[in-house]
Amino acid sequence: MTVNVSRHPFPTENAAAGISVLQESTENVIDGLEADSTRLGDAFQLSLTLAKSRCLLDPEASNLSTWQAWVNTMQVGSATFATTVVPEGEIRCRIAEKERVLQATGPQRYSNPGSWLTAFYLAVICREKDRLTTLCQVPVSLLGESGAPYDEFVYSWVETLQAYWLGGPDLGTKLVAAIDGTAPQSSHISDPETTAKLLYPPMEIFHRLVREDHAGFNRALAESVQWHKEYWSTEDNALQATGLVALAPLAMACLAYDASFPIEVESEYLPIALMERDWPGEFAT
Repeated sequence: MTVNVSRHPFPTENAAAGISVLQESTENVIDGLEADSTRLGDAFQLSLTLAKSRCLLDPEASNLSTWQAWVNTMQVGSATFATTVVPEGEIRCRIAEKERVLQATGPQRYSNPGSWLTAFYLAVICREKDRLTTLCQVPVSLLGESGAPYDEFVYSWVETLQAYWLGGPDLGTKLVAAIDGTAPQSSHISDPETTAKLLYPPMEIFHRLVREDHAGFNRALAESVQWHKEYWSTEDNALQATGLVALAPLAMACLAYDASFPIEVESEYLPIALMERDWPGEFAT
């Protein structure tokens, strides 16, 4: 039986005008990356906000402009790590339909585990296998050099996804370490609510995916989307565009869809055209 999880209320008045302003700001930052490649962190944040915002008025991601926004974000995410894995030199990256010559920067505050996970999820959603391979070759130690504070289980989750994609050893051990690190009784969790509602659920979905447990996968996916809704429905969070799409659960659903899993969860948090790969191959990325 299909489970439907509706999106939390979000105002749409003046949304088109706001998206237009956000589009212009994103384009300006991207166009300035060749002059200052250390603005990739800003470009990544803006472009992701734009991609999710477009799904407010286009919840199925059925419009070309929405797909372009997601591709642009994926490209910025890949460029973020292409420029930080080396200390110097020029890096050629395709972003927003143009080949751009960026400067290597070495580790930056924004080249952290959270940004890596976002870049990974975006590459999964856009079905960019080569970019996924490149991302999974980024040393986990480099993510730590960002200096950004992250709980240890986040690094274990990165290691899990790298092992999965590259076919590396100890996938199960790494996944157990990631899941165990999110346990409520752990004294090392800096934000228990975010961990419980946003960070742990994709791990459980993935656990069911690798076990080829179709029923368990759909149950975990439905729970994950519901927790996402609860988290972004609070007074403090409800008006933040980042909550419009459940990025990590969407990426897990894309992996499952490509593995011929029956997907029995419908939600505006999971734009169906992205999940069912309607757009990949539409234009060069």
